[in-house]
Amino acid sequence: MLRVNVVTIFPDFFAGPLGLSIPARARAAGSVEYRVADLRDYTHDRHRTVDDYPYGGGAGMVMKPGPFFEAVEALEARAPIVLVSARGRQFTHADAARFAAGSELTVLCGHYKDVDQRVADHLATEELSLGPFVLSGGEPAALAIIDATVRLLPGAMSDHDSARTDSFYDDAGLSAPSYTRPPEFRGLAVPEVLLSGDHKRIAEWRRAEGARLTRHADDRDRGSSEE
Repeated sequence: MLRVNVVTIFPDFFAGPLGLSIPARARAAGSVEYRVADLRDYTHDRHRTVDDYPYGGGAGMVMKPGPFFEAVEALEARAPIVLVSARGRQFTHADAARFAAGSELTVLCGHYKDVDQRVADHLATEELSLGPFVLSGGEPAALAIIDATVRLLPGAMSDHDSARTDSFYDDAGLSAPSYTRPPEFRGLAVPEVLLSGDHKRIAEWRRAEGARLTRHADDRDRGSSEE
C-alpha cells in the first residue's frame, strides 16, 4: 500500500477530488491511504499564523518553516518528501512511476509569495514543478502529482492496459489520436485505417502518429526555447 501525506493550509481542497473516480477507486482497492494534514494545526499562536514578512523586505508573505517541520515530524513521514515549487524540476511520468512503486509519498503545499528556503533545503527531499508557470498555491500541483501516481496502482483502473497506451508511458512519447463512434460527424471522418479491422496496419498507424506528434512537440518546444 502507498501512503500519501499532504501538508496544506486548505485540507478541504482535497476532500472532493480524492473521493472521486480513480483516486477513490485506488483507496477502495486498498492500494493507497490518504492523510491530509492541516498546516495550521502545527502553529502555536491564537491566530494560527503560518506566514510572516520576508527578511530583507519586499512584497508578499513567506510561509514559516516551523509548521512544515512539525507537521512532517508528526506524520513520521519518510522520503520522498516533495515540495511543489516553481523552482523545482518538472514532474514527469517517470516520477509518478517511481512514487507508485514506493510505500510513502509526502507532498508539501506552499502558498502566498514563497516558502522559507529552509523547508526546501533541509526538509523536502526534492522540489517538483508542473511547468514554467505559477499557481495560486501548491494544492492543484499536489493533486496532479497524486492523481498521476495513484492511477498506476493496482485496482485504480479497471483496464490497466489503457494506461500502457497513454502518452509518456515507459518514455514512449505522445500517444496517437483517438476516435470513437460515429465514423463520420458533421462531415469529419475517422481515418480509414482505424475502420479497416487490420490490426497490424492500425498498430503501425498508431506508432507513426505517436512519433509524428512527439517530433512536432519537440520541435515546438525547441522553437519556444530559442525565442
